[in-house]
Amino acid sequence: MKIIVTGGAGFIGSHLAKRLIRENHEVYVIDCLHPYYSIERKKKQLEHIASFGSFHFIQKDLLDREEIEAIFEQISPDAVIHLAALPGVAYSIEQPLTYVDYDIKATINVLEASGKAGISKVVFASSSSVYGNQPGPFTEEMANGNVISPYAASKFSAESFCRVYEHLYGFQVNILRFFTVYGPWGRPDMAIGSFIKKLLRGEEITVFGEGRERDFTYIDDIINGIYLSLMNLSDSEVINLGSGRPILMEDLLHELKFHFPNMKMKKEISRIGDVVKTWADIGKAQHLLGYEPKVDFHQGIAETVKWARENEGIL
Repeated sequence: MKIIVTGGAGFIGSHLAKRLIRENHEVYVIDCLHPYYSIERKKKQLEHIASFGSFHFIQKDLLDREEIEAIFEQISPDAVIHLAALPGVAYSIEQPLTYVDYDIKATINVLEASGKAGISKVVFASSSSVYGNQPGPFTEEMANGNVISPYAASKFSAESFCRVYEHLYGFQVNILRFFTVYGPWGRPDMAIGSFIKKLLRGEEITVFGEGRERDFTYIDDIINGIYLSLMNLSDSEVINLGSGRPILMEDLLHELKFHFPNMKMKKEISRIGDVVKTWADIGKAQHLLGYEPKVDFHQGIAETVKWARENEGIL
């Protein structure tokens, strides 16, 4: 298949591009190299993709509507996997309008360009944040719009636009809600990546709030879920991709202390916009995709720490 991956220079996108190359697909990565985190880091991720085989890289801002339409028309792919977005809850509270641009307007441009180019399948990367502060496990029907951060609101809104353009153009759209993805090349602003970077430098880490739980999901499992959705679904669906096993923050700290016995930490009050708990009900993914998470948390943290030690210079 000929596949466009937006945001392909990012954490999840670069892993996905490598998987698609291994599966002998023709891959087109579109990324604007947004400076939310290090552009040099993203360039390293592009270099790592290239070590798996050839692909096409197009540096373009998805907000450039006419250019995106022209690119999609020229490539004429079989599918588009739209991962590009501005991530992060805390930053979305500081810069909410930026999220309207990069997480809503950019998504509309991708959807419209896909429809005009006659693309038959679009995969949209959404987030567990659309469930807000509800008790888990979260089934796909539980997203009700009661979100607590601009980031979550932008994802919920973008999902609605997916439905609009599915209706307008008739393409298949699969909305995948990711739950706290971690692993090698993980985003440096997320808890695990940030903690490991500081611990490698002997610095103190800061833990916000009490009783926090996250459905931490290893990157390989997320990539497998995306790939299964691309290959196995023939109808539009909304599907959770997680581990199905929420992890207490105390358990994360215990795992890290095993690797960093001299770990120093301090606790702060909860941050505005952070949910208390995420917990994916993955029954639908299991039933429709044959999805089964394979990497347990102990193994996943060990692999992530190992990668970080070997690549400390680019963290």
